[in-house]
Amino acid sequence: MADSNIKQPLLDLPPQACQNVDPMRRRLRRFKSAPMAEFFPGEINDTKDNQSLPRSDSILDKLHPSFKKVMFYLVIYLAIGTMCFYFVQNQIEGKKVNGVLDSVYFCVVTMTTVGYGDLVPDSTTSKLLASVFVFSGMALVGMVLSEGADYLVEKQETLLIKAMHVRRKVIPSEILKEIETNKLRYKCLVTTVSLVVLIVVGTVFLTKVEKLSTIDAFYCVCSTITTLGYGDKSFSTRAGRIFAVFWILTSTICLAQFFLYVAEVNTEKRRKELVKLVLTRRMTNVDLEEADLDNDGLVGAAEFVVYKLKEMGKINQDDVSLLLDEFENLDVDQSGTLSTTDLTLAQSS
Repeated sequence: MADSNIKQPLLDLPPQACQNVDPMRRRLRRFKSAPMAEFFPGEINDTKDNQSLPRSDSILDKLHPSFKKVMFYLVIYLAIGTMCFYFVQNQIEGKKVNGVLDSVYFCVVTMTTVGYGDLVPDSTTSKLLASVFVFSGMALVGMVLSEGADYLVEKQETLLIKAMHVRRKVIPSEILKEIETNKLRYKCLVTTVSLVVLIVVGTVFLTKVEKLSTIDAFYCVCSTITTLGYGDKSFSTRAGRIFAVFWILTSTICLAQFFLYVAEVNTEKRRKELVKLVLTRRMTNVDLEEADLDNDGLVGAAEFVVYKLKEMGKINQDDVSLLLDEFENLDVDQSGTLSTTDLTLAQSS
């Protein structure tokens, strides 16, 4: 019934209105119905009446493939690192509380480049191992863990927007549009809140468990999440190092993601300013000559769109040339248009 109601206004259009629509414009408008590729069906689902927001599934119920990959690499890295540093624990100097726990803790501190100095390699073997694991750990944080963090932020971003509209009936398409429009801004907001929570939690924990003063606890938190790691204040108890294994990894990655999103917001802001400038600038005869790709003295809709996209920096001449080369290869009969026959002949050859 819902589908029939949607289609009915289209069916009621007079035949003259349909005939007066330019075929080229009709083809261009058709692309507006293309699906958004950045969202998965499971992110926001339609409800029966398309008016209330769906309940968000738990991440533990259905892990995203990228998050599974992140967890797999992290577990492998920590397992190998723990075994290696456990076997050379007698060659590592510093205050120790437990062999396995110290190995995991040292592995995390090395991977995140915090480097307190409370545990220090003291032999050729342990120094070589630390050198290998600091480089592989940085690669893991930069390439893999950031991907998982970005996925988790996007999940929280969806929950945030749903919470903002909890008292207002909106359809999922409006949610998708708002996420797409303010995506980076919401990511910055989510990471800022997460970072503040992690700082507060870390400060309180160091105060209560490690018995540091509030100033020293906050100082230790700041030197840790920025990976400064002076080492004069660190986690020294068994409970503290268990907490540090999870907290250091989460907080350092969260701060890195925060700076990444801030940089992306600034880039997006400059891009929008450029787009606004391009759209408000008056066209000149020189622009028409540049936009005339086939040199026929006329600029069609497709040529105009390509020219404007080039001005906005979304594509360049190399991209256009590659696409035109592909078009010419597919256009077997050299008619200037593609047909089923062209595709069949091109694929068979």
